Amino acid sequence: MPSNKILEMKKAVVTGLADEFREAQTMVFADYRGLTVAQDTELRAAMRKAGITYKVIKNKLAVLAAQEAGIKGMESLFTGPTAVAYSNEDVVAPAKLVKDFATKFPMLEIKGGAMEGEFLDVAGVQRLAAVPPKEVLYGQIVTGLISPIASFAMILGAVCKKAEDTGVANVSELAVAAGE
Repeated sequence: MPSNKILEMKKAVVTGLADEFREAQTMVFADYRGLTVAQDTELRAAMRKAGITYKVIKNKLAVLAAQEAGIKGMESLFTGPTAVAYSNEDVVAPAKLVKDFATKFPMLEIKGGAMEGEFLDVAGVQRLAAVPPKEVLYGQIVTGLISPIASFAMILGAVCKKAEDTGVANVSELAVAAGE
């Protein structure tokens, strides 16, 4: 039986992890077994650069923290060595980065994750990783907004050209002539 001091330290770790889990937009859990020191160092450096927290956690403490954070269904993820990557700011970045490294280093295995407090299986993490970057999504929105305006401008241009070709001074006369 551990001493009271050790129990208090573990409770503090669980409480801290639970707070981090609650604040995280997305968490991805992975089995890192088989990574070399150089590969793990490369992974950690990429995580830091992207502003993602990456740490190895004890399974029992992770289960307790997930329960305290109110995330259900994650108990099955915590077998074998477990690392977690999470971000408080970017929803997609942890999934995308872990997926990229799992592709680069096949021994890195995605176990699952959570997004905004809801459990994600491996397929859910893969779908999240497939979401385009923010800049691309912004571009798609702008294109969607501009497209109808551009089409309308092209139609107006064609109407003006037709009026000019037929020698009509007023576009409304062109509409009346078309109705006859």
